Amino acid sequence: MTNIFNNFNNPFVALKNRNFRLYWIVWSISLIGTWMQNIAQPWLAYSLTGSAFLLSLVGALQFTPILLFSLFAGVIVDRFPKKNIILITQCCSVVVTLIPAILIWTDQIRYWHLLVLASVLGLINAVDMPARQTFVTELVGKNDTMNAIALNSAIFNTARIVGPALAGLIMGYTSIAFCFFLNSLSFLATIIGLLFIRPIFKPELKIQSRNVFANIKDGLQYTYNNKTLFKTVVTVAIVATFAMNFSVLIPVFTKVILKSKETGFGFLISCMGIGSLFGALGVATTSKSGPRHFNLNITPWLIAFMLIVTGFTNSFIAAAVCLFLTGFFFVTFSSSSNSNIQINSSDQYRGRAMSVYALVFSGSTPIGNLYAGFFSDHFGPRTCFFACGIAIVLLTGLVYILESKGKKAGVEVRGSI
Repeated sequence: MTNIFNNFNNPFVALKNRNFRLYWIVWSISLIGTWMQNIAQPWLAYSLTGSAFLLSLVGALQFTPILLFSLFAGVIVDRFPKKNIILITQCCSVVVTLIPAILIWTDQIRYWHLLVLASVLGLINAVDMPARQTFVTELVGKNDTMNAIALNSAIFNTARIVGPALAGLIMGYTSIAFCFFLNSLSFLATIIGLLFIRPIFKPELKIQSRNVFANIKDGLQYTYNNKTLFKTVVTVAIVATFAMNFSVLIPVFTKVILKSKETGFGFLISCMGIGSLFGALGVATTSKSGPRHFNLNITPWLIAFMLIVTGFTNSFIAAAVCLFLTGFFFVTFSSSSNSNIQINSSDQYRGRAMSVYALVFSGSTPIGNLYAGFFSDHFGPRTCFFACGIAIVLLTGLVYILESKGKKAGVEVRGSI
Protein backbone atom coordinates (compact mmCIF):
# COMPACT_ATOMS: atom_id res chain seq x y z
CA MET A 1 0.00 0.00 0.00
CA THR A 2 2.85 2.37 0.85
CA ASN A 3 4.47 1.76 -2.53
CA ILE A 4 1.23 2.63 -4.29
CA PHE A 5 0.90 5.90 -2.42
CA ASN A 6 4.51 6.87 -3.17
CA ASN A 7 4.24 6.16 -6.89
CA PHE A 8 5.27 9.21 -8.89
CA ASN A 9 2.20 9.06 -11.14
CA ASN A 10 -0.25 8.16 -8.38
CA PRO A 11 -3.02 10.81 -8.34
CA PHE A 12 -3.95 9.90 -4.73
CA VAL A 13 -0.57 10.34 -3.05
CA ALA A 14 -1.87 12.91 -0.51
CA LEU A 15 -4.30 10.31 0.83
CA LYS A 16 -1.39 8.50 2.50
CA ASN A 17 -1.93 11.02 5.31
CA ARG A 18 -4.61 9.91 7.80
CA ASN A 19 -5.70 13.45 8.68
CA PHE A 20 -6.18 14.43 5.05
CA ARG A 21 -8.06 11.19 4.31
CA LEU A 22 -10.50 11.92 7.11
CA TYR A 23 -10.89 15.55 6.07
CA TRP A 24 -11.37 14.52 2.43
CA ILE A 25 -14.13 12.02 3.29
CA VAL A 26 -16.18 14.24 5.59
CA TRP A 27 -15.81 17.26 3.34
CA SER A 28 -17.15 15.22 0.42
CA ILE A 29 -20.34 14.59 2.40
CA SER A 30 -20.68 18.28 3.18
CA LEU A 31 -20.08 19.21 -0.46
CA ILE A 32 -22.88 16.97 -1.73
CA GLY A 33 -25.29 18.88 0.51
CA THR A 34 -23.84 22.21 -0.61
CA TRP A 35 -24.31 21.33 -4.28
CA MET A 36 -27.88 20.25 -3.64
CA GLN A 37 -28.60 23.73 -2.29
CA ASN A 38 -26.58 25.34 -5.08
CA ILE A 39 -29.01 23.79 -7.53
CA ALA A 40 -32.17 24.35 -5.50
CA GLN A 41 -31.51 28.01 -4.64
CA PRO A 42 -31.25 29.49 -8.18
CA TRP A 43 -34.10 27.31 -9.41
CA LEU A 44 -36.27 28.53 -6.54
CA ALA A 45 -35.26 32.15 -7.16
CA TYR A 46 -36.13 31.92 -10.87
CA SER A 47 -39.42 30.14 -10.08
CA LEU A 48 -40.40 32.88 -7.60
CA THR A 49 -39.49 35.80 -9.87
CA GLY A 50 -39.32 34.65 -13.49
CA SER A 51 -36.48 37.13 -13.97
CA ALA A 52 -32.91 36.27 -14.93
CA PHE A 53 -31.72 39.58 -13.47
CA LEU A 54 -33.37 38.95 -10.08
CA LEU A 55 -31.88 35.46 -10.17
CA SER A 56 -28.44 36.97 -10.81
CA LEU A 57 -28.96 39.34 -7.87
CA VAL A 58 -29.18 36.36 -5.49
CA GLY A 59 -25.86 35.06 -6.79
CA ALA A 60 -24.34 38.53 -6.65
CA LEU A 61 -25.32 38.99 -2.99
CA GLN A 62 -23.92 35.59 -2.06
CA PHE A 63 -20.49 36.56 -3.34
CA THR A 64 -20.50 40.27 -2.44
CA PRO A 65 -19.32 39.64 1.16
CA ILE A 66 -16.31 37.80 -0.28
CA LEU A 67 -15.59 40.84 -2.42
CA LEU A 68 -15.87 43.15 0.60
CA PHE A 69 -14.39 41.10 3.44
CA SER A 70 -12.02 38.44 2.05
CA LEU A 71 -8.95 40.62 2.66
CA PHE A 72 -9.96 41.05 6.31
CA ALA A 73 -10.53 37.29 6.45
CA GLY A 74 -6.96 36.73 5.25
CA VAL A 75 -5.64 38.57 8.30
CA ILE A 76 -7.84 36.41 10.57
CA VAL A 77 -6.58 33.23 8.90
CA ASP A 78 -2.95 34.28 9.39
CA ARG A 79 -3.58 35.15 13.07
CA PHE A 80 -5.62 32.23 14.42
CA PRO A 81 -5.57 28.40 14.12
CA LYS A 82 -7.32 27.45 10.91
CA LYS A 83 -9.04 24.40 12.39
CA ASN A 84 -10.83 26.55 14.96
CA ILE A 85 -11.90 29.02 12.28
CA ILE A 86 -13.39 26.25 10.13
CA LEU A 87 -15.26 24.77 13.10
CA ILE A 88 -16.91 28.14 13.75
CA THR A 89 -17.88 28.70 10.10
CA GLN A 90 -19.37 25.21 9.79
CA CYS A 91 -21.45 25.64 12.95
CA CYS A 92 -22.81 28.93 11.59
CA SER A 93 -23.62 27.25 8.27
CA VAL A 94 -25.76 24.61 9.98
CA VAL A 95 -28.00 27.28 11.48
CA VAL A 96 -28.14 29.56 8.45
CA THR A 97 -29.19 26.80 6.02
CA LEU A 98 -31.76 25.32 8.41
CA ILE A 99 -33.83 28.53 8.53
CA PRO A 100 -34.76 28.68 4.79
CA ALA A 101 -35.47 24.94 4.86
CA ILE A 102 -38.13 25.55 7.49
CA LEU A 103 -39.52 28.55 5.58
CA ILE A 104 -39.86 26.52 2.38
CA TRP A 105 -41.42 23.58 4.22
CA THR A 106 -44.04 25.85 5.81
CA ASP A 107 -44.65 27.66 2.48
CA GLN A 108 -43.49 30.97 3.95
CA ILE A 109 -40.46 31.48 1.71
CA ARG A 110 -40.22 34.80 -0.13
CA TYR A 111 -37.70 36.19 -2.61
CA TRP A 112 -36.23 38.56 -0.04
CA HIS A 113 -35.52 35.61 2.24
CA LEU A 114 -33.22 34.24 -0.45
CA LEU A 115 -31.42 37.58 -0.65
CA VAL A 116 -30.77 37.53 3.10
CA LEU A 117 -29.72 33.86 3.03
CA ALA A 118 -27.29 34.49 0.18
CA SER A 119 -25.74 37.48 1.95
CA VAL A 120 -25.19 35.66 5.27
CA LEU A 121 -23.76 32.57 3.58
CA GLY A 122 -21.44 34.83 1.60
CA LEU A 123 -20.17 36.40 4.81
CA ILE A 124 -19.46 32.96 6.29
CA ASN A 125 -17.73 31.80 3.12
CA ALA A 126 -15.54 34.91 3.06
CA VAL A 127 -13.79 33.55 6.17
CA ASP A 128 -14.23 29.84 5.46
CA MET A 129 -12.67 29.77 1.98
CA PRO A 130 -9.12 31.00 2.73
CA ALA A 131 -9.08 29.08 6.03
CA ARG A 132 -10.15 25.80 4.42
CA GLN A 133 -7.82 26.13 1.43
CA THR A 134 -4.71 26.94 3.48
CA PHE A 135 -5.61 24.26 6.05
CA VAL A 136 -4.72 21.65 3.42
CA THR A 137 -1.02 22.54 3.66
CA GLU A 138 -1.11 21.88 7.42
CA LEU A 139 -2.55 18.42 6.77
CA VAL A 140 -0.11 17.17 4.11
CA GLY A 141 2.91 19.51 4.09
CA LYS A 142 4.06 21.68 1.21
CA ASN A 143 5.39 18.86 -1.03
CA ASP A 144 1.95 17.27 -1.43
CA THR A 145 -0.05 20.51 -1.44
CA MET A 146 -0.76 20.54 -5.19
CA ASN A 147 -1.89 16.90 -5.13
CA ALA A 148 -4.13 17.57 -2.11
CA ILE A 149 -5.67 20.64 -3.78
CA ALA A 150 -6.35 18.63 -6.93
CA LEU A 151 -7.95 15.84 -4.86
CA ASN A 152 -10.09 18.41 -3.06
CA SER A 153 -11.13 19.69 -6.46
CA ALA A 154 -11.87 16.10 -7.54
CA ILE A 155 -14.16 15.49 -4.58
CA PHE A 156 -15.72 18.92 -5.08
CA ASN A 157 -16.62 17.96 -8.61
CA THR A 158 -17.72 14.46 -7.65
CA ALA A 159 -20.16 16.25 -5.36
CA ARG A 160 -21.09 18.45 -8.31
CA ILE A 161 -22.13 15.26 -10.11
CA VAL A 162 -23.98 13.60 -7.25
CA GLY A 163 -25.47 16.72 -5.62
CA PRO A 164 -27.26 18.15 -8.69
CA ALA A 165 -28.54 14.72 -9.71
CA LEU A 166 -30.01 14.20 -6.24
CA ALA A 167 -31.34 17.75 -6.15
CA GLY A 168 -33.04 17.30 -9.52
CA LEU A 169 -34.77 14.12 -8.32
CA ILE A 170 -35.77 15.68 -4.99
CA MET A 171 -37.12 18.85 -6.62
CA GLY A 172 -38.94 16.84 -9.26
CA TYR A 173 -40.57 14.26 -7.01
CA THR A 174 -40.72 15.67 -3.47
CA SER A 175 -40.19 19.12 -1.92
CA ILE A 176 -37.34 21.49 -2.69
CA ALA A 177 -37.13 22.05 1.09
CA PHE A 178 -35.33 18.71 1.46
CA CYS A 179 -32.35 20.10 -0.49
CA PHE A 180 -31.92 22.75 2.19
CA PHE A 181 -32.56 20.34 5.09
CA LEU A 182 -29.97 17.86 3.82
CA ASN A 183 -27.42 20.61 3.27
CA SER A 184 -27.85 21.78 6.85
CA LEU A 185 -27.26 18.22 8.10
CA SER A 186 -24.25 17.73 5.82
CA PHE A 187 -22.26 20.48 7.57
CA LEU A 188 -22.28 18.28 10.67
CA ALA A 189 -19.99 15.84 8.83
CA THR A 190 -17.21 18.39 8.63
CA ILE A 191 -17.69 19.42 12.25
CA ILE A 192 -17.45 15.82 13.49
CA GLY A 193 -14.46 15.06 11.26
CA LEU A 194 -12.52 18.12 12.39
CA LEU A 195 -12.76 17.00 16.01
CA PHE A 196 -10.62 13.95 15.13
CA ILE A 197 -8.09 15.75 12.90
CA ARG A 198 -4.64 16.73 14.19
CA PRO A 199 -2.61 18.82 11.70
CA ILE A 200 0.93 17.50 11.17
CA PHE A 201 2.32 20.91 10.31
CA LYS A 202 1.48 23.98 12.36
CA PRO A 203 3.07 27.17 11.03
CA GLU A 204 3.97 29.85 13.51
CA LEU A 205 1.46 32.68 13.56
CA LYS A 206 4.07 35.35 12.86
CA ILE A 207 1.73 38.13 11.84
CA GLN A 208 2.33 41.19 13.95
CA SER A 209 -0.41 42.68 16.14
CA ARG A 210 -0.64 45.82 14.08
CA ASN A 211 -3.61 47.62 12.68
CA VAL A 212 -5.64 45.23 10.53
CA PHE A 213 -5.48 47.62 7.57
CA ALA A 214 -1.68 47.63 7.81
CA ASN A 215 -1.73 43.82 7.68
CA ILE A 216 -4.01 43.89 4.64
CA LYS A 217 -1.73 46.38 2.89
CA ASP A 218 1.27 44.21 3.72
CA GLY A 219 -0.43 41.16 2.18
CA LEU A 220 -1.44 43.07 -0.95
CA GLN A 221 2.09 44.40 -1.43
CA TYR A 222 3.48 40.90 -1.02
CA THR A 223 1.13 39.54 -3.69
CA TYR A 224 1.80 42.47 -6.03
CA ASN A 225 5.59 42.22 -5.71
CA ASN A 226 5.61 38.46 -6.32
CA LYS A 227 5.54 38.20 -10.12
CA THR A 228 4.10 34.68 -10.18
CA LEU A 229 1.32 35.47 -7.73
CA PHE A 230 0.33 38.71 -9.44
CA LYS A 231 0.03 37.22 -12.94
CA THR A 232 -1.98 34.30 -11.60
CA VAL A 233 -4.33 36.56 -9.64
CA VAL A 234 -5.02 38.78 -12.68
CA THR A 235 -5.84 35.83 -14.93
CA VAL A 236 -8.03 34.21 -12.27
CA ALA A 237 -9.93 37.49 -11.86
CA ILE A 238 -10.79 37.55 -15.57
CA VAL A 239 -11.80 33.90 -15.88
CA ALA A 240 -13.77 33.86 -12.62
CA THR A 241 -15.70 37.02 -13.46
CA PHE A 242 -16.98 35.82 -16.82
CA ALA A 243 -16.93 32.01 -16.58
CA MET A 244 -18.39 31.45 -13.09
CA ASN A 245 -21.92 32.49 -13.99
CA PHE A 246 -23.42 29.03 -14.31
CA SER A 247 -26.09 29.70 -11.67
CA VAL A 248 -27.44 32.38 -14.04
CA LEU A 249 -26.58 30.91 -17.44
CA ILE A 250 -27.69 27.30 -17.12
CA PRO A 251 -31.15 27.54 -15.45
CA VAL A 252 -32.30 30.18 -17.95
CA PHE A 253 -30.76 28.32 -20.92
CA THR A 254 -32.37 25.08 -19.72
CA LYS A 255 -35.85 26.57 -19.48
CA VAL A 256 -35.86 28.99 -22.42
CA ILE A 257 -33.73 27.30 -25.08
CA LEU A 258 -33.73 23.59 -24.23
CA LYS A 259 -37.32 23.57 -22.90
CA SER A 260 -36.32 21.27 -20.06
CA LYS A 261 -37.26 21.15 -16.37
CA GLU A 262 -35.65 20.50 -12.96
CA THR A 263 -34.28 17.07 -13.77
CA GLY A 264 -32.70 18.30 -17.00
CA PHE A 265 -31.14 21.23 -15.17
CA GLY A 266 -29.63 18.90 -12.57
CA PHE A 267 -28.32 16.60 -15.32
CA LEU A 268 -26.55 19.45 -17.13
CA ILE A 269 -24.84 20.57 -13.91
CA SER A 270 -23.82 16.96 -13.31
CA CYS A 271 -22.28 16.78 -16.80
CA MET A 272 -20.19 19.82 -15.97
CA GLY A 273 -19.24 18.12 -12.72
CA ILE A 274 -18.09 14.97 -14.56
CA GLY A 275 -15.87 17.06 -16.82
CA SER A 276 -14.53 18.92 -13.79
CA LEU A 277 -13.76 15.63 -12.04
CA PHE A 278 -11.68 14.43 -14.99
CA GLY A 279 -9.88 17.77 -15.03
CA ALA A 280 -9.09 17.54 -11.32
CA LEU A 281 -7.79 13.97 -11.63
CA GLY A 282 -5.61 15.08 -14.55
CA VAL A 283 -4.04 17.79 -12.41
CA ALA A 284 -3.60 15.36 -9.51
CA THR A 285 -1.80 12.85 -11.74
CA THR A 286 0.73 15.46 -12.91
CA SER A 287 1.02 17.29 -9.57
CA LYS A 288 4.62 16.21 -8.90
CA SER A 289 5.82 18.40 -11.78
CA GLY A 290 4.05 21.48 -10.39
CA PRO A 291 1.57 23.83 -12.12
CA ARG A 292 1.98 23.69 -15.91
CA HIS A 293 2.24 26.59 -18.34
CA PHE A 294 -0.55 25.15 -20.54
CA ASN A 295 -2.98 24.87 -17.61
CA LEU A 296 -2.32 28.44 -16.45
CA ASN A 297 -2.17 30.26 -19.79
CA ILE A 298 -4.00 28.31 -22.53
CA THR A 299 -7.02 26.83 -20.76
CA PRO A 300 -8.67 30.26 -20.21
CA TRP A 301 -9.09 30.54 -23.99
CA LEU A 302 -10.44 26.99 -24.19
CA ILE A 303 -13.00 27.87 -21.50
CA ALA A 304 -14.03 30.94 -23.51
CA PHE A 305 -14.34 28.87 -26.70
CA MET A 306 -16.62 26.33 -25.02
CA LEU A 307 -18.86 29.07 -23.60
CA ILE A 308 -19.28 30.56 -27.08
CA VAL A 309 -20.04 27.16 -28.64
CA THR A 310 -22.59 26.37 -25.90
CA GLY A 311 -24.51 29.53 -26.80
CA PHE A 312 -25.06 28.22 -30.33
CA THR A 313 -26.34 24.76 -29.34
CA ASN A 314 -29.97 23.71 -29.70
CA SER A 315 -29.62 20.09 -28.62
CA PHE A 316 -29.72 18.96 -25.00
CA ILE A 317 -26.99 16.37 -25.70
CA ALA A 318 -24.77 18.95 -27.41
CA ALA A 319 -25.19 21.32 -24.48
CA ALA A 320 -24.26 18.51 -22.08
CA VAL A 321 -21.06 17.75 -24.03
CA CYS A 322 -20.11 21.44 -24.14
CA LEU A 323 -20.64 21.81 -20.40
CA PHE A 324 -18.60 18.65 -19.79
CA LEU A 325 -15.65 20.21 -21.65
CA THR A 326 -16.18 23.58 -19.96
CA GLY A 327 -16.00 21.89 -16.56
CA PHE A 328 -12.85 19.99 -17.57
CA PHE A 329 -10.96 23.11 -18.67
CA PHE A 330 -12.24 25.31 -15.85
CA VAL A 331 -11.09 22.97 -13.07
CA THR A 332 -7.78 22.32 -14.81
CA PHE A 333 -7.20 26.07 -14.72
CA SER A 334 -8.56 26.78 -11.24
CA SER A 335 -6.76 23.88 -9.51
CA SER A 336 -3.47 24.84 -11.14
CA SER A 337 -3.95 28.50 -10.19
CA ASN A 338 -4.82 27.67 -6.59
CA SER A 339 -1.74 25.44 -6.30
CA ASN A 340 0.47 28.03 -7.98
CA ILE A 341 -0.43 30.62 -5.34
CA GLN A 342 -0.07 28.30 -2.33
CA ILE A 343 3.22 26.78 -3.47
CA ASN A 344 4.75 30.18 -4.22
CA SER A 345 3.58 31.85 -0.97
CA SER A 346 5.54 31.88 2.29
CA ASP A 347 3.90 30.50 5.43
CA GLN A 348 3.62 33.98 6.91
CA TYR A 349 1.63 35.34 3.96
CA ARG A 350 -0.23 32.27 2.65
CA GLY A 351 -3.53 33.16 4.34
CA ARG A 352 -3.49 36.69 2.95
CA ALA A 353 -2.35 35.53 -0.49
CA MET A 354 -5.23 33.06 -0.57
CA SER A 355 -7.62 35.77 0.59
CA VAL A 356 -6.63 37.74 -2.52
CA TYR A 357 -7.25 34.59 -4.56
CA ALA A 358 -10.67 34.21 -2.90
CA LEU A 359 -11.36 37.88 -3.59
CA VAL A 360 -10.83 37.55 -7.33
CA PHE A 361 -12.09 33.97 -7.67
CA SER A 362 -15.40 34.29 -5.83
CA GLY A 363 -15.57 38.00 -5.01
CA SER A 364 -15.69 38.86 -8.69
CA THR A 365 -18.80 36.70 -9.14
CA PRO A 366 -21.28 39.51 -8.27
CA ILE A 367 -19.92 41.51 -11.20
CA GLY A 368 -20.08 38.49 -13.48
CA ASN A 369 -23.58 37.50 -12.31
CA LEU A 370 -24.96 40.97 -12.96
CA TYR A 371 -23.18 41.09 -16.33
CA ALA A 372 -24.69 37.71 -17.28
CA GLY A 373 -28.12 38.64 -15.90
CA PHE A 374 -28.17 41.88 -17.90
CA PHE A 375 -27.29 40.19 -21.21
CA SER A 376 -29.67 37.30 -20.58
CA ASP A 377 -32.62 39.60 -19.78
CA HIS A 378 -32.03 42.02 -22.65
CA PHE A 379 -30.53 39.86 -25.40
CA GLY A 380 -31.37 36.28 -24.46
CA PRO A 381 -29.37 33.38 -22.96
CA ARG A 382 -27.55 32.61 -26.22
CA THR A 383 -26.03 36.07 -26.39
CA CYS A 384 -25.16 35.82 -22.71
CA PHE A 385 -22.91 32.78 -23.30
CA PHE A 386 -21.29 34.55 -26.25
CA ALA A 387 -20.70 37.77 -24.28
CA CYS A 388 -19.01 35.91 -21.41
CA GLY A 389 -16.72 33.96 -23.74
CA ILE A 390 -15.69 37.01 -25.75
CA ALA A 391 -14.90 38.98 -22.58
CA ILE A 392 -12.45 36.28 -21.47
CA VAL A 393 -10.74 36.19 -24.88
CA LEU A 394 -10.33 39.96 -25.10
CA LEU A 395 -9.13 40.56 -21.54
CA THR A 396 -6.72 37.62 -21.28
CA GLY A 397 -5.44 38.51 -24.74
CA LEU A 398 -4.79 42.07 -23.54
CA VAL A 399 -2.83 40.73 -20.54
CA TYR A 400 -0.60 38.60 -22.77
CA ILE A 401 -0.06 41.45 -25.26
CA LEU A 402 1.02 43.84 -22.51
CA GLU A 403 3.31 41.19 -21.06
CA SER A 404 4.91 40.48 -24.44
CA LYS A 405 5.46 44.18 -25.16
CA GLY A 406 7.09 44.62 -21.78
CA LYS A 407 9.46 41.72 -22.41
CA LYS A 408 10.41 42.98 -25.88
CA ALA A 409 11.16 46.40 -24.45
CA GLY A 410 13.49 44.78 -21.93
CA VAL A 411 11.18 45.60 -19.05
CA GLU A 412 10.62 43.01 -16.36
CA VAL A 413 6.90 42.60 -16.47
CA ARG A 414 5.22 41.73 -13.20
CA GLY A 415 3.66 38.31 -13.46
CA SER A 416 5.73 36.35 -15.97
CA ILE A 417 5.59 32.69 -15.05
